[in-house]
Amino acid sequence: MAFEPNTRAYPTTQGVASTAVLDAGLRAYMLRVYNWMASGLVLTGIIAYAIATIPQLHQAFYREVTTAAGLQVTQPTGLAVLAMLAPLGFVLVLSFGVNRLSRTAAQTLFWCFCAAMGASLTSIFLVYEKTSIVEVFFITAGTFAAMSIWGYTTRSDLTRMGSFLFMGLIGIIIASLVNWWFQSSQLQVIISIIGVIVFTGLTAYDTQRIKADYVQYAYAIGPDGVAKRSVYDALNLYLNFINLFMLLLQLLGNRNSN
Repeated sequence: MAFEPNTRAYPTTQGVASTAVLDAGLRAYMLRVYNWMASGLVLTGIIAYAIATIPQLHQAFYREVTTAAGLQVTQPTGLAVLAMLAPLGFVLVLSFGVNRLSRTAAQTLFWCFCAAMGASLTSIFLVYEKTSIVEVFFITAGTFAAMSIWGYTTRSDLTRMGSFLFMGLIGIIIASLVNWWFQSSQLQVIISIIGVIVFTGLTAYDTQRIKADYVQYAYAIGPDGVAKRSVYDALNLYLNFINLFMLLLQLLGNRNSN
């Protein structure tokens, strides 16, 4: 008779082993996601700062124009406009094509997206003081870290909160489009405050969702699928961070006097 292990005799030991393996895999996966996100933010910052400070690059994206009143104003070139629109295209491709893209293609698109975001964010150096940008960045980093840790560790189900946050996000987009026409500073402050609340909540929600998705799908999609999924999840957290940073900068940032 063939030997068959009596699995019923050791349910606790096997359960502990299985849980330990899953926990180790989850920690490694979350570390990979955060590494992708942090690396993307570093690349974005380097590109944005380089374009803002290197004259040859700056002139390719922005030009000084003298108005009829004799004032010097900075205007974006066609390359700058393209840089502002490019991130949306990368997000759409990564979001809808993550299952069709190869692992290398998904990672390459992520790097290209982060570089394009850096080029599109260069304008903040024209509007805000550099020290203020740094201060708001660290405030954003602290807020993001606190909410992401809470989303990872809390036992509360944040699924219901996600639907309200999504509706809030849609409301912010609509209000921003309306304010683009009316140019109301009061409405912009309200939009920024609500936006900070929404993206702070989305940070916790997305962190919990990423954790739950790994537990449910990690073994089904295999190592290659997990690698691609980590890029997509990093993209979600990256977008939460960037949006939170821009909204806090609008609320707390000190504008250049010139």
